[in-house]
Amino acid sequence: MTGDPMDVLPNGIVLLGCGKMGGAMLEGWLAGGLPPSRVCVIAPTPTDRLQALAAEGLALNPDALPRADVCLLAVKPQFMADALPAVAALAAQGALFVSVAAGLTIRWFEAALGPASIVRCMPNTPAAVGKGITALFANDAAGEAGLAAAETLLSAIGETVRLEAEGQMDAVTGVSGSGPAYVFHMIEALAAAGEA
Repeated sequence: MTGDPMDVLPNGIVLLGCGKMGGAMLEGWLAGGLPPSRVCVIAPTPTDRLQALAAEGLALNPDALPRADVCLLAVKPQFMADALPAVAALAAQGALFVSVAAGLTIRWFEAALGPASIVRCMPNTPAAVGKGITALFANDAAGEAGLAAAETLLSAIGETVRLEAEGQMDAVTGVSGSGPAYVFHMIEALAAAGEA
């Protein structure tokens, strides 16, 4: 599914973390016409790119959290418990939480956030260049509307596929999430062997 991120972000988006995956999504949305002024990024060590975007209107590590339609959770899983309180207030405002953190279940996020609309996603490595496949699963609170919004946003990094059960996410992580990285490594090894 493709669509216009502007349609699902009338109030904007908050990115909790903006590393490789969060940064790839942000660049896709900006390339698709989303103005920096509709984006807020919370990142402890902002890149030069984020600082440049802040000069164009992106809210970078603001003192007060802006209202947002979506909150992308793009922090490494081991840091999520410490980082999540910075955006927890968005749950009471009805924001959709979209997580790309491997291994953290919807139940984990529900325990941390309380009642919230949550879509759990697993993009694969080619998402970094806009050619990925992202698997999605949503809780009941997010439902069809949340899945559709997440698909629209994730179309910036490739195609999406809906899972029938959250338990399928482990297989996706093992095969789709890691598989392309192994193929790329093998290609690099063959190229290095050819040069040698």
